Amino acid sequence: MPDPLQTMEKTVPDVNILSEFRAILGSKGYSDENDVISPWLTDWRGRFTGSSPALLSPANTQEVAAVIKLAGKHRISLVPQGGNSGMVAGATPDNSGQQLILSLRRMNSITAIDADDGLVTCDAGVILQNLHEAAAKVGRRFPLTLGGKGSATIGGLISTNAGGTQVLRHGTMRMLVAGLEAVLPDGSIYDAMAPLKKDNRGYDLKQLLIGAEGTIGVVTKAVLHTVPALLDRCVVWAGIDSPSQAYELLLFMQRHGRERLEGFEILPDRALNTVTTHIAGTRAPLETQHRWHALMEFVQDDAAQSSPRELAMHLLEQAMSANLLGNAAIASSDAQAEAFWKIRDSIAEAERAAGPALQHDISVPVAAMARFIEVESPPIEAAYPGTKTLAFGHLGDGNIHFHVKAPDGVDIVNWYAHDGKAITSHVYDRVRAYGGSLSAEHGIGQAKIAEFERLAEPARLAALRAIKNAFDPLGIMNPGKLVPLA
Repeated sequence: MPDPLQTMEKTVPDVNILSEFRAILGSKGYSDENDVISPWLTDWRGRFTGSSPALLSPANTQEVAAVIKLAGKHRISLVPQGGNSGMVAGATPDNSGQQLILSLRRMNSITAIDADDGLVTCDAGVILQNLHEAAAKVGRRFPLTLGGKGSATIGGLISTNAGGTQVLRHGTMRMLVAGLEAVLPDGSIYDAMAPLKKDNRGYDLKQLLIGAEGTIGVVTKAVLHTVPALLDRCVVWAGIDSPSQAYELLLFMQRHGRERLEGFEILPDRALNTVTTHIAGTRAPLETQHRWHALMEFVQDDAAQSSPRELAMHLLEQAMSANLLGNAAIASSDAQAEAFWKIRDSIAEAERAAGPALQHDISVPVAAMARFIEVESPPIEAAYPGTKTLAFGHLGDGNIHFHVKAPDGVDIVNWYAHDGKAITSHVYDRVRAYGGSLSAEHGIGQAKIAEFERLAEPARLAALRAIKNAFDPLGIMNPGKLVPLA
């Protein structure tokens, strides 16, 4: 039986239809000017570029609902977009010229922050960094951060179930959403803003919308959990020999400081060198040379706890005696702590400056992450001369950013289409052999949809297609993303 989404006829928006969208949104919320639309047609990595006749920027939930209802009436496809900082082109239109961009960036109000119950209420277009700053003013903290915090929006983070560097202690976005509001594909408004701890009314639509990449609805508001602001923190940079040694160091730190360890990242010396070469103001934290590096953060958010610096110094002394690390530097100030984290957060930007590469955001069981990096990297470099693997990421949650740099001087379009495609399939095959996932925290988008269809078990694909068909029978919500057509 054919997939109804595959056979549904779409409409090319003409001048008359576009004028109806303009009437809903007004001059501030509607643009069909090329110079306004153009910056939002290409994904962050520059791999996918589409086209769109108009950029729709509603100011509130009611305008979102009116836009989606009108899109359904005319069978017009919509591509929801936040900060356009995603890594899998999930917010990029195709090149048909039939899809309209639905931007949530004008919806950027933080409407309530309650320090007593630890909740913040905000619009989907709020930028993550702005949320951090607002929470800090009332002595609270939103415990999710990532390199793109200056552009990533809350709606996008919810729709991709973002992770970041604090998952070790606080979990992914899925764990931090207490309530949300969304507009469904028929234009109706789903209100789940009440932060209920218990709610047994059947299927949890809120959880379906988290990580759905805008394919079954558009998140417009959210209620988010916050935690107490930090009283102090201690950031440590350690030089290590291998990912296996890093894993032993992680286990040691968790045994002796689990509740205080908020971040544990690893990166190879190759990544450090790329950052210090291409990112201004960065330098190696250690004078000694090491093949690998670990970045750790210990925190204090309770006055009854000991100083995180004292804890870190004590644990580092023990770890060094046990030969779990070669050298370490403790940040002496917040500025130095931020400088350490800037290195980690700038790897993707530095790599992009260094030249084209394949990026694989994958996860395996935590206990297998070091082995994956050590065992699976050399065969790729041997089979594809000139390539260089670069694996880094969140050792505490098994999330590897496994990148493969293209050989110097190749025809990059041809390389992506042939060797690049073969390398990606090989990487994902190996991930599957480890019981892992081809998408850890960036979603599927359009960049991974073919490989997802190839590797996903039939039951998972059938369920995703059934959910998509049930919620969006017209197929107007972010088509071509996440859910492979049958």
